[in-house]
This record gives sequence, C-alpha cells and structure tokens, in this order.
Amino acid sequence: MTAERKQSLALFLATLDDLLGSGYASKREYSFSKDPSSSDPPAQPVQEQKEQEPVALHAALKKPVPPDSLHRIINEVYICTACPLHKTRISGVPGEGVEHPVVLVVGEGPGAQEDKTGRPFVGPAGQLLDKMLSSIDLSREKQCFITNIVKCRPPLNRDPQLEEMEACMPFFSRQLALLKPKLILSLGRIATQWLLQTNETITKLHGQWKDYKGIPFLPTYHPSALLHNEMWKRPAWEDLKILRAKLQEYTDQKPELSKQKEPEV
Repeated sequence: MTAERKQSLALFLATLDDLLGSGYASKREYSFSKDPSSSDPPAQPVQEQKEQEPVALHAALKKPVPPDSLHRIINEVYICTACPLHKTRISGVPGEGVEHPVVLVVGEGPGAQEDKTGRPFVGPAGQLLDKMLSSIDLSREKQCFITNIVKCRPPLNRDPQLEEMEACMPFFSRQLALLKPKLILSLGRIATQWLLQTNETITKLHGQWKDYKGIPFLPTYHPSALLHNEMWKRPAWEDLKILRAKLQEYTDQKPELSKQKEPEV
C-alpha cells in the first residue's frame, strides 16, 4: 500500500469515527510510518476523545417532581394499599367532575355499582343525586365535583371504619386543595360527622351552614336514605333550597326557587 493510500485510509477512518461517534478513535490511533519512496508527511495520530457524560440522563434525574394534580391523585387511588379495603375492591373510585367546581359533593363511600365502574354515585342513589342537583340547576358535568370520604367500597356496604377513613383522608385533603370549591355539600351521617368531627346526628345537623377550612359546608341526607325513608324527602328538599339560595352569591343565574321542581324519590 502506497503512502498516499495509507494517508487516505487514515483520514477516512478518523472521519468515520467522528460521524458515528463510536469512541473507537479514543481507543486506537491511526499512524503509518513514512514510505521512503514518498515525499508525503506521515499521517498525524488522531487525538484521543474523552467519553461524554450522559447529560440527558443526569438532567432527567435532576428534573423537579411535578406538582400535585387531580390526575396524579386518580392514579394513586387506583393502586392504593393503605388500608384493608384494597383487598376486596374491584376498582378504586377517586371522584369525578369539573376542576374548579362551585359545589364539592361528598359521600361516605362507593357502593357495588361504583366499585364496578370506578365512578362515584352511579347506582340508584347516584341517579337520585343527579335529580336532586338538577332540581337546583346543578350537574356533575358543569358545576360539581363528586367524591367520597373513602375511595374503595367497604364490604357489604358497611360503614367505613376509622382506620379506613384516616387512610383515605389525605386524598380528600389534596382534592380539596386543588379543587378550591365555593361550597361543600355533605351527604349523610358518616361524611358529615367525620369532616366536622362531631357526634351530632344528621337529623340535627342537616340544613345548617357550617364551616370547613374556611368553606361554607351544608349537610343533608344521603340519597340512599331517601330511597328507604320517604319522611326525609321533604327536609332534604328544603336543604337543597338553602343550598340554591347560597349559590346565588356565586353565580349569575338566579331562578325563582318557587319554580324549581322537587326531585322525585
């Protein structure tokens, strides 16, 4: 091989090394001694290349943790194992609705239909709740967010136990901080007593405005209770009218309450 061809080969290998970025040149130098029959100078050795740090990987590791979000809470609820309810659930039920609701509706826990679908209040009690909200011009799709104190169904729809409510409370607190509702409507004895930390009965508490972390809080009867006891239907309707009167402070629409229809049970 002539000196000229050797020189061309050395340059080709060095160029190829740069293009591929293989680091091959850093491990080997291309150098040929001068051919006595040629006047061309010998090829210069390729300078050793330093291996580069994986900058992209380091940058990813240093990236700040994303802020809390409703989507993140949903994912955490689905995989939560903080209490024994995860052993018997089909699906966690994080809650659903608009991101900045006028009203946050809070029940005690999912039932059978909710456990199957992963959605809150979709069974008979949920259908009645939709009618109750609609009677005062509210809906889960436009003005509300609906959730429960515990996000997994207690077996046989029993009352949630203390450890279960304590385990789920961080989810509710984070939801409240993100949603920033104008008002809270609590449904039934369990949710009301737990959030207000009281032993007073729902019969005594319903229809009275309370304060929860600076947010107006109105207890009323749980829709499932109305399905089993019609004597609470009228008091629940009066509670809804109280809620609607308060809503007038936060909305532009002010329908006459006398024209609103009482929800059918």
